[in-house]
Amino acid sequence: MSTNLPLPKKNYTKAIIIVSIAIPAAVAFLILGPQAKIDLGFNTHSLPLFHAILNSSTAILLLASLYFIRHGQVKAHRRANWIAVILSTIFLVSYVIYHATNPSTRFGDLNHDGRLSDAEKQQAGALRYVYYFILSTHILLSGIIVPFVLFTMQRAYQERFDKHRRLARITWPMWLYVAVTGVVVYVMVSPYY
Repeated sequence: MSTNLPLPKKNYTKAIIIVSIAIPAAVAFLILGPQAKIDLGFNTHSLPLFHAILNSSTAILLLASLYFIRHGQVKAHRRANWIAVILSTIFLVSYVIYHATNPSTRFGDLNHDGRLSDAEKQQAGALRYVYYFILSTHILLSGIIVPFVLFTMQRAYQERFDKHRRLARITWPMWLYVAVTGVVVYVMVSPYY
């Protein structure tokens, strides 16, 4: 005898927590840990531009997603968000590859020696502080955004739209900020690559 009860939607909370801890830990280790750079056999120097393109595309998709949901286009909203997640995942993998194969670029390092002389600091001026403020908030929020995105998506998948909506009101602006500031950081630091 069949009852037409809907199947319960799977709960991914444990997986989301594990991923949300593992990603920032791995990225922090990669950047702050031993600086043994890996040779992958191909040139990775153009990846920062690729990252900026991914972040720009993600920002556009997030704006489109908001437009779609406000106009009742749920399917397009869902599609835009899934593509934004896919682009963000590609970004993360590419970012890890870049930082595993290249030293960090320092804002103001005109001679590309990895150190800032007093003259370079003076030439960069107060813009250095603006850059580091934007970079710091970008890094902090990029570490926090992963569980927000994943839990927001889980709530939609579970069809708990009231909770999805409530969490999305926090997730969306944070994710948009991370995407936009990723581009701003690239534009500001690109002269020093």
